[in-house]
Amino acid sequence: MHKDLNTLPELLLDWYDRAARDLPWRTGPKARAEGQRPDPYRVWLSEIMLQQTTVPHAARYFAEFTRRWPTVEALAEAEDADVMAAWAGLGYYARARNLLKCAREVAALGAFPETEADLLKLPGIGPYTAGAIAAIAFDQRAAAVDGNVDRVFARLLALKGEWKAEKKVVAETVRELVPNMRSGEFAEALMDLGATICTPKSPNCLICPLSELCMARAEGDPDRYPVKPAKLKKPTRRGAAFVLIDGGEVLLERRPNKGLLGGMVGLPGSVWAEDGDAGVAKAPAEADWREIGEVRHVFTHFSLELTVWRADLNGERPDGLWTPLGEVSGLPSVFGKAWALARS
Repeated sequence: MHKDLNTLPELLLDWYDRAARDLPWRTGPKARAEGQRPDPYRVWLSEIMLQQTTVPHAARYFAEFTRRWPTVEALAEAEDADVMAAWAGLGYYARARNLLKCAREVAALGAFPETEADLLKLPGIGPYTAGAIAAIAFDQRAAAVDGNVDRVFARLLALKGEWKAEKKVVAETVRELVPNMRSGEFAEALMDLGATICTPKSPNCLICPLSELCMARAEGDPDRYPVKPAKLKKPTRRGAAFVLIDGGEVLLERRPNKGLLGGMVGLPGSVWAEDGDAGVAKAPAEADWREIGEVRHVFTHFSLELTVWRADLNGERPDGLWTPLGEVSGLPSVFGKAWALARS
């Protein structure tokens, strides 16, 4: 470990005591000092939600989830379709399915496991999430290394080597630095530092509690770090979405359980592919289809251009989830865009 980092835990925790963010799932320094302990359910739920979205966005979903399902036992008893609908807009729906699987396993166990090793055995929990839960909820001496922490330490150590190898250096360094006491608050303090001060662009070094330890600041160019390989350009896929109206109802369908948006309710459509068919060949019924526009959506690994078609049914009604127009809700974001375009 870099010898100058020996004072880091104390400096960081002193700053955290003054500047900790007030988050709906967090038990802050004052509350902890008064003897309150974090709720493992709320810690776990927030970490799963934050894997693909921002704190303000996740906070709205967190409030609704904890209102409807205030305990892991309540979530374990929820209907799959209700949870999937409530998850719409939070990213990969495989995480929602794993959320339910995990809740049911924890309910069967009677409580969340307290160690990283046992937490890793649960569905949807990887190394970072296991470390975060173990540290924050149970004060285990565990490291929680996410993108924010990678960035902070890439700058502290001015890491210039191959990024995959340097990430291992970061993980090892953080593990060595986790204090025996206040391990959970150390993890939260690193998260706050990366989110509010050591930001991806224009880090605020003037108010950083670790500025005197930072080699990137000493070099005069912290924005340079982390030094990552250039991102590959996302491929673009194309397809069609069909809005079929019959009186006061619209045709929806439930997608297969496996695959992107698995198990979710959406609009009928064609396969999404780089050479995908954006026409009406895969329409759910013969009708006078009218092209009403295009919506675009960015997934983690590809961009999607979806041509939206609308028609009024004038023949035999196909099977599907015929839904009153005023009751269409909880669609995945991409279908929500298509539905909004059709309604407008």
